[in-house]
Amino acid sequence: MSIEILVNVAPSETRAAILDNGVVQEVYIERTSRRGLVSNLYKGRVSRVLPGMQAAFVEIGLERTAFLHAADIARSLAEDTQLGVAPLSEPAEDIRQLVNSGDDILVQVIKDPIGSKGARLTTFVSLPSRYLVYMPRGEAIGVSARIEDEAERARLKALVGELAGSGGAGGGYIVRTAAQGASPESLREDMSYLAKLWEHVQARVAQAPPGTVVHEDLPLSLRVLRDELMRGVSRVLVDSARELARMQQFAAAFLSQSPPLVELYGGPRPLFDLNGVEEEIAKALDRKVPLKSGGHLVIDQTEAMTTIDVNTGAYVGHRNLEETIFRTNLEAAVSIARQLRLRNLGGIIIIDFIDMRDEPHRRAVLAALERALGGDRAQTHIVSLSPLGLVEMTRKRTRESLEHLLCEPCRSCEGRGFVRTPETVCHEIFREIVRQSRQFASRELLILAHQDVVDRLLDEESATLGELEAQVGRPIRLQVEALYGVDHYDVVLV
Repeated sequence: MSIEILVNVAPSETRAAILDNGVVQEVYIERTSRRGLVSNLYKGRVSRVLPGMQAAFVEIGLERTAFLHAADIARSLAEDTQLGVAPLSEPAEDIRQLVNSGDDILVQVIKDPIGSKGARLTTFVSLPSRYLVYMPRGEAIGVSARIEDEAERARLKALVGELAGSGGAGGGYIVRTAAQGASPESLREDMSYLAKLWEHVQARVAQAPPGTVVHEDLPLSLRVLRDELMRGVSRVLVDSARELARMQQFAAAFLSQSPPLVELYGGPRPLFDLNGVEEEIAKALDRKVPLKSGGHLVIDQTEAMTTIDVNTGAYVGHRNLEETIFRTNLEAAVSIARQLRLRNLGGIIIIDFIDMRDEPHRRAVLAALERALGGDRAQTHIVSLSPLGLVEMTRKRTRESLEHLLCEPCRSCEGRGFVRTPETVCHEIFREIVRQSRQFASRELLILAHQDVVDRLLDEESATLGELEAQVGRPIRLQVEALYGVDHYDVVLV
């Protein structure tokens, strides 16, 4: 396995791509105008409490108020009283025992604003470093499930517990995957860094006005180094000398145990063009995803869920129909797992595999999907086949999908995915002419419409238009409007 990280830096945009054996698996995009907010800490002010929803809306300085559920509010820490949160010894049944309108509170973003929904917040603050995640309002010590060696898990848990007890800042820790094999000194340095960072955050909170960010996560170029490097990355290519120096400085300070091969790319072709990343991003915005066998996927993303339909297409196989369907579904399972990561699709996902009669084939396809999702850092959960033959699954969503990040709804169809036909629009115009002529007096009627609609009115619908003109007793004039969509028109009284 050969994993590479490519970092493309532009004046107002940074992009990172993760390649596995030359195949693009994930794409991250961060724009100066809309940097991701996940992990940012804000001093917020509670604007509204909704007891019926057990939730509160918090002003943190963004366009939309953020959402804070009662389950995400710390209940028993002294520092919370300084920020408007009353300490409780037992879980509260009413959110009004935790927060009230006008309270100032330290919150952390756990989900970016998506569509019309505001950011999701928590008061259980977590601060990540290279090897650890520090939780000032926690108590336990946990170890990443990706560290499978039981002896190493026990060593790390005991070591972190000992270091936390001897001179830590209190609170809880989660040992990250990158800590596997880390020395006590490295973990101690991380703890010291996190303790200083938490002190800095508390000092900022005491001075900052409500609606202010008090701590931001690392920029994308450094974040991918921190999060991805221990997953077997062979090298990192970046096309900016300034960013290279910044990444090397960060690597020397925080990644000394396994210094990455961070190199400057200076080729004549753009970095993402050379490795086919631009082409993969363009393909990831299409509904249809071709499979090598000749089959294809159709992916539709909606507000409620994402649906994926598997089709055999041109693939006819070499044996029988059941074998053809089985092979197509196996290939589709691998492709679906990659598309979920590449497009960053989350929430509820419904997969309509081609119907299989053999139960062993069904189990094999589900197993293939689970294996393919094994390398996904986002949490996934697969439900077995439903009675209708659909695979239901969920994938944790913490940021906007690639489609929502790069695209906007079509201005002609307003996101519906279809427009009315010229024939339908002609009949709507006829009804509008009758309605207008009965209500208002005028010398003539002027129809403003798209070229296709005007052409149909002058051709197939000319006889109907003539009859209507005689019926209303006024001349009807047609005018083409180049800026109108097919289903946009106006009936003007002249």
